[in-house]
Amino acid sequence: MPADDYQAVMARKNQIMKKAVGLDYSRFSRSEIAFDYGRMMAEVGYSLAEIIKIQQATGVGNTPLLELKNLTALVRKIAPRGKGARIFLKDEAANPSGSFKARRAAVSVYHAEKNGYDGVVAATSGNYGAAVASQAAMRNLKCIIVQEVFDRQGQGQPEILEKGRKCEAYGAEVLQLSVGPELFYTFLRVLEETGYFNASLYTPFGIAGVETLGAEIATQLRARGEREADAVVITHAGGGNLTGTARGLIKANSGKTKIIGASVDLSGLHMASDRDFNRKSFTTGHTGFGVPFASWPDRADVPRNAARALRYIDRYVTVKQGEVFYLTEALAQLEGLERGPAGNTSLAAAFALAQTMEQGQIIVVQETEYTGAGKHPLAQLNFARENGIRVERGNPDLEKAGESVIIPERPEQIKARELDLDRIKLSYLKNILKNTGVKKIEGEDLVFLAEEIKKSIAEVRAMLNRLP
Repeated sequence: MPADDYQAVMARKNQIMKKAVGLDYSRFSRSEIAFDYGRMMAEVGYSLAEIIKIQQATGVGNTPLLELKNLTALVRKIAPRGKGARIFLKDEAANPSGSFKARRAAVSVYHAEKNGYDGVVAATSGNYGAAVASQAAMRNLKCIIVQEVFDRQGQGQPEILEKGRKCEAYGAEVLQLSVGPELFYTFLRVLEETGYFNASLYTPFGIAGVETLGAEIATQLRARGEREADAVVITHAGGGNLTGTARGLIKANSGKTKIIGASVDLSGLHMASDRDFNRKSFTTGHTGFGVPFASWPDRADVPRNAARALRYIDRYVTVKQGEVFYLTEALAQLEGLERGPAGNTSLAAAFALAQTMEQGQIIVVQETEYTGAGKHPLAQLNFARENGIRVERGNPDLEKAGESVIIPERPEQIKARELDLDRIKLSYLKNILKNTGVKKIEGEDLVFLAEEIKKSIAEVRAMLNRLP
C-alpha cells in the first residue's frame, strides 16, 4: 500500500486525478503556460444535443423562464424616467436536486456510469453535492460527498448542514470535515481508495453540463417572441456557472448578450480562516471564491480548470449580504417564489442594474436555488447573531463582512458595485508569472493569454510591462 501521510498523498495528486477523471491533462499542454482549452473541452465527447438528452433522461433542464413583472414594476417606480429593463428569471430550483448544479452533475455521473465506475466522489460544501448524490441515486451508483462543515469548535453553518442532510437523503455517504487543508487530502484518499470517478465541479464534463442553461435562455426567449437578452447576470464563485452559461449562449447564437458576474462582497474575510469561516452568511457566490478563482482558475481540484471566467465575463459587480436577504424576501412576497438566499445574489445585482437600462431591454437572472430550514434567511441571520454579527436595518453601504449584515430600509439603497476587471486580469497575469516561473512571454503564450483574459495581444503586452 502506498504511504498515506499528507505529503505522500499530495505528491501523488496528479496520478490520482488522472485515474479518477479519465483525462490525461498533459496532452493539452503546449508550454509551461499555454494549453489547448478548446481541445480539452472537446474531450467531453458529447455535443450540446447529446447533453440535452443525457439531462432529460433524469429530469434535468428545460426549467421555466419567468418574467418578474412585479419586481420590474418596482424597479420602474424608483428608476429614472424611461429606465427599468424587464427582469426575467431562470427558475433552476425546478431541477431534481433544486439547483442548476444538477446540470453539471448529470453529465459527470452519466460519464462515470458509461465508463464503468462503481461510484462518484465530490468535494463540496453545497448544492453540487446534493446534485451529484441525486444523479448517482438515479443511475444506481455509489456516492461519497466530502464536505467542509465545521470550524475548530465543531460549529457548522445551518446552510451547510442543510445541504449535508440533503445529500444523505439521496443515499450518499457524507464525510463532514472542519475547515482547512484536510478537505483536499481526504478527497484524494477517498478517490484513491475507492477508485470512484471524480465528479469535480471543474472538469470539462461539469462545465459542458451548464452550457444547456445558457442555450435554454436564448431559445426560450425566442420561442416567446422576445428580443435577445441584453444582459445575463450570473452568480460568480468558482467560475463554472458563468463559463458554462456564456458558452451555451454563444452556441445558441446569442454571443452579443453581455455576461455580468455577481458576487456577495465578503472582502476582508479569508475563506480558509477558521475564525472567518462562520462569520459569513453566504457559503458560495461570494468574492472569497469569485476573485481568487478568476485571477487563478487552476487552484481547483483538477490540473486544468475548465471554468475560466475571464474568457467570457464583460462586467463584474458585487452586492452586500443584507441586499441579497432583502431581495430574497421581495421575490417571495412580490412574485410568490420562495428561493434560497445564495441563488438570489444575481437577482440583487439585476434589480440594481435594471434601473440603469432602457425599459425595452431585457436582463435575465440566470438561476435560482431551492430553500429549506437551514438555507432560510432566518436561520442564517440567527446564526450570524450567535457569532457576534450585528444584524440591523440601515444603509447597506456601511455593511462590513464579518461584523455586520445591514438589510436595506428602502429598495433604492440596493446597488451593484463595479469591480475593476482589468485589475483582476492583471492579477491573473501576475499569478501566471509567479506560478510558472516563466521570465519572458512571447509567441503562442501571448496568444493564449489574450484568449484567457479577453484582450488583444498588444493589450496583454502592455499589461505585462506594467508588472514589476
